[in-house]
Amino acid sequence: MSTLAFQHSQPFTIGVELELQIVGSYEYDLANGATDLLREVKTKGIAGEIQPEITGGMIELSTGVCGDCGSALEQLTDIRGRLLAAARRLDLQLCGGGTHPFQHWHERRIVDAPRFRQLTDLYGYLMKQFTVFGQQVHVGCPDPDAALWLLHSLGRYIPHFIALSAASPYVQGADTGFHSAWLNSVFAFPLSGRAPFHLRWSEFEGYFERMRATGIVQSMKDFYWDIRPKPEFGTIELRVMDTPLTVKKAAALAGYLQALARYLVKEAPRQGDGPREDDCLVYNFNRFQASRFGLAGMLVDPRSGEQLSLRDDLIATLARIESHAIDAHAEDACRQLLRFVHAGETDADWLRGIYAREDSLAEVVRQQCQRWAHADGAL
Repeated sequence: MSTLAFQHSQPFTIGVELELQIVGSYEYDLANGATDLLREVKTKGIAGEIQPEITGGMIELSTGVCGDCGSALEQLTDIRGRLLAAARRLDLQLCGGGTHPFQHWHERRIVDAPRFRQLTDLYGYLMKQFTVFGQQVHVGCPDPDAALWLLHSLGRYIPHFIALSAASPYVQGADTGFHSAWLNSVFAFPLSGRAPFHLRWSEFEGYFERMRATGIVQSMKDFYWDIRPKPEFGTIELRVMDTPLTVKKAAALAGYLQALARYLVKEAPRQGDGPREDDCLVYNFNRFQASRFGLAGMLVDPRSGEQLSLRDDLIATLARIESHAIDAHAEDACRQLLRFVHAGETDADWLRGIYAREDSLAEVVRQQCQRWAHADGAL
């Protein structure tokens, strides 16, 4: 059997992963609390998982396989409640956001696990600097060729997900000028960026085997691509989003991705709108625009060369996929995201607004924690 055998999954099902910040209740710096939190949290009966991440101030939660974003929201809300209860008993707090505003990377501790030790031996200080927090969403694919089609078709829309989730303007006490600064950390890794352009799984398997023969990679986990196939799950995994400030926002983003995936697989091929290798020419520029400027960024259309407003492109895309959002039971999520886009303020803007009023990054984190724990009615 092939080492990259693509497992069966139900098409367009989703799974959500979120990396959370663990902070102290007084100074609001990152706290090395992952081990204690994992020991304290009640996991019996949850649909997903709670796991450690690379350093001790991080925790990762994930849903099980979900048919729609409503189910994902239910699971995320349940896991959030269990984690918050455990954190309170330990005098810790939790929050979203793609970076902690004022933590210092050299103070981080690597979690004692074989893979984390291996990565630290390979990448050195980059692993401590990789104390950043993202949302990943898996989408079930009908077959491996469809997975590659979807992966490369989604490249055009990567800026949407960066801008919609942007929540990391501060790094080590400084305003970076970016709306999403955490993605800059990923570029330091040699196997980051975008996947090579293959539309046939047999070709991709050949690429993987050649890479494995070099000794550089052993599994798909060794690739830090923005979108990567996960053949063991029968999915592709989108990996460019900041961890949102609320679970409702996280579920809405998953719903948008699910609806967009349905459109790209079911409708776009009939319109002759498939991925082309030359689409990649503007990929890094568009990705940068979204990271730097959020919803105010510009895009270059890979086919026409026309410059577009990212905000206008998002609005047009949400309208174009409306019927697929209804089919995916994501119409409410997409409507909420549309209102968010029209309002024009990213979560990074919200964080900057707190700092402008309070002149305290600790207060910024305190309000992030409040929003994570209590914001059930808004994105």
